[in-house]
Amino acid sequence: MTTFGDILSQWDQIQHTKPASKKQTQVSHKKANASFMEQEETKLPEEKNTREAMTAWLNRYGTVDKDKLVQEHALQQKMNDREYLRTMKPEATIDLHGLTRDEAWNRLDAFVGDCKRRGLKKILVIHGKGNHSHGTDPVLGPMVRLFIEKDSRMGSSGHPDRNNGGTGATWVIIK
Repeated sequence: MTTFGDILSQWDQIQHTKPASKKQTQVSHKKANASFMEQEETKLPEEKNTREAMTAWLNRYGTVDKDKLVQEHALQQKMNDREYLRTMKPEATIDLHGLTRDEAWNRLDAFVGDCKRRGLKKILVIHGKGNHSHGTDPVLGPMVRLFIEKDSRMGSSGHPDRNNGGTGATWVIIK
């Protein structure tokens, strides 16, 4: 077993065997802006091999950005929290004003499918209050409620505050 004293003795022997004149006359002849390749040439072969091995390992296995993973996990936790989803702003909006019941149903179905594919969590459906509906009852509001109840992609829903549409709009959380 090699002890620390043995290592120091070996070091002293190496230092005493080097010629003293070479130690004093070492001068760097590199230019101030020497290229990286010139610097590589002056390195010992062990340093080059170590650098190449480390570079090869990093190229093969890559690195992991742990801070980014933590941020993504925190965002995923937020998106799973119902209360956060209820208070967040809608990520997409569709306006169904002026459409018939069947047209609105088809557009809403396509819109929800697109939002689901894009990974959106909350949407806003503007349907109006039915002030211009022909007949006595509004058409689009009840149709939107029925769509939300029947579509398995839809989760919780509610009406935004008065400044964002009130009862003339409905926000929905997509499952």
